[in-house]
Amino acid sequence: MSATSYPRTDTDWQGVFIRQVASALATCPDLELSLWAPDGPRHGNIRYACTSADRDFLRDLTDSGGIAHLLNQQKLKAVLAGTRLLARLGASYWRAASATDIFHINWLQNALPLIGLRHPAVITVLGSDLKLLRLPGMVTAIRRVLRGRQTVLAPNAEWMCAPLEAYFGDITPVQAVPLGIDSRWYEIASQPATPGQWIAVLRVTSDKIGPLFDWGRALFEGTGRELHLIGPNQDGLSIPDWVHFHGPASPEELCQRWFPRATGMITLSQHSEGRPQVMLEAMAAGLPIVASDQPAHADFIEDGHSGRLVGSAAGFAQAIEALEQDSQRELIARHGRQFALENYGTWDDCAARYRTLYDRVSQ
Repeated sequence: MSATSYPRTDTDWQGVFIRQVASALATCPDLELSLWAPDGPRHGNIRYACTSADRDFLRDLTDSGGIAHLLNQQKLKAVLAGTRLLARLGASYWRAASATDIFHINWLQNALPLIGLRHPAVITVLGSDLKLLRLPGMVTAIRRVLRGRQTVLAPNAEWMCAPLEAYFGDITPVQAVPLGIDSRWYEIASQPATPGQWIAVLRVTSDKIGPLFDWGRALFEGTGRELHLIGPNQDGLSIPDWVHFHGPASPEELCQRWFPRATGMITLSQHSEGRPQVMLEAMAAGLPIVASDQPAHADFIEDGHSGRLVGSAAGFAQAIEALEQDSQRELIARHGRQFALENYGTWDDCAARYRTLYDRVSQ
């Protein structure tokens, strides 16, 4: 398995889902898993596949925000870092080739160095991949990797299937594989604080914030409501005084401190993303979500049933006010938790979904 994001400590927020998937797969008795990813806590059954130079490179790449972040900020630096990344990945794939039956690759661009190898591959596709596919020559390069190889493209959300099939459906199947949810989120007992505490948990970038500061001012400034913003300020955005900004928080902090006391979660993101994991965790925890009406959110939130989708300041205000009514909040919370359990389950369920794809590509 290869990935360019991974938590470096038990409290690190980056790439937590990679750790969860890998840990669940590591418990499968008929699998032996090697992992090429930033260094961090790993299940005892996982073999670490990075050289010391790979480890140092990935640490520096993580510190810089990753390839996608660099593309938005420093394109030349992103190109140089991407070239070095692919070279290191390619060397890793060739080192592992003789002892590997299947490559499980996270992020489409990380499949490019498979050129020259004929191994089967399961390729997890995430929301940022669709943005990268707009780069000149990227679709052609990916098609070259996929052609003639036993592969499955596995986006983590159903809404990505259609564009991926348009690009690659003639040469490889596309099968959505929802990520799982840690069982601790299902066990949270909600006890909302008074006055209402709304939380937004995200990387603080212009695209992720969207119109939140504009639409939220009239609802939160001097009204008694509280908006708590949690996550790293990657773009150095100016945050209004009426927003309670806390910086990044560990999953433990979210689970024990923030989710139980929150009235609901807000995301007005305009960012290209698959299915944000923190939103799935919120649903599992019985935390109502107010989200921007975009495909990534509409894919798993049914407006008025398992959450609220909004496209205007007026609609945002109406959703906030409705979910502050106990009856509405409890109804949405119950439906959301049930939906999460039935459709995503746990990380063991996710591992079983990937295990099925491994069998499929190895036949």
